Amino acid sequence: MDRTPLMPKATAVWLVDNTSLTFEQIAEFCGLHVLEVKGIADGDVAHGIKGMDPISSGQLTRDAIAKAEKDSSYRLKLAEPKVEVPEVKTKRGPRYTPVSRRQDRPNAILWLLKNHPELKDSQIMRLVGTTKPTIIAIRERSHWNSVSLVAQDPVALSLCSQIDLDAEVKKAASRLARERHEVEAVEPPKAGTLIPAEETIAAAPPPQPEPSMATALAQEAREAMAAPEEEEDVPDADSVFAKLKDLKRD
Repeated sequence: MDRTPLMPKATAVWLVDNTSLTFEQIAEFCGLHVLEVKGIADGDVAHGIKGMDPISSGQLTRDAIAKAEKDSSYRLKLAEPKVEVPEVKTKRGPRYTPVSRRQDRPNAILWLLKNHPELKDSQIMRLVGTTKPTIIAIRERSHWNSVSLVAQDPVALSLCSQIDLDAEVKKAASRLARERHEVEAVEPPKAGTLIPAEETIAAAPPPQPEPSMATALAQEAREAMAAPEEEEDVPDADSVFAKLKDLKRD
């Protein structure tokens, strides 16, 4: 698609007044209808519009105009700009909701809060074109009409398309999975949580085989032989004589 001048009607006014170009050439260059250019020439259209010189603005050259005046089949084109102006990307605002559908937005918000709690407030705002205070009021049951609200699918209410809803739900699910993975990688498992059976089996020591009866008896006999024998108390001769003297006195 060919580019059009910066001010099409003002440029057409200047070309009609200052050149001998045909109406078709001016209409095609300015992106206007031929009858509209004829109306400009007759004074019926563009009252009070001051003509803008496309040569001084760098949109046309004198050679291109002279060539087009000589050849009625020649089509004018905008001159290549000397400076490339980057395209300005505007931030997408909230979705526009028709007036007849605005009364259904609280019901749609309630449905989204019940069926898709993983959605962020900004995602709900994009889907149904609402505001954050309204979402908070419906979530906290402080909305002025919270008693009469009935959860309804926003797709059925024509507030958003199924493709947009699926895309937002998928985006929220991937975000939750990523956050859960980051938390598990940083924090150790909490106390009281069950450890998988594979880890408990791998960490437990292998069971020791019970000794047989013969082995147990042999061990007890070996311990008894290794224990030192206690020395018996043997009385000496003096103590014996002393005891005999005591018995004679009695």
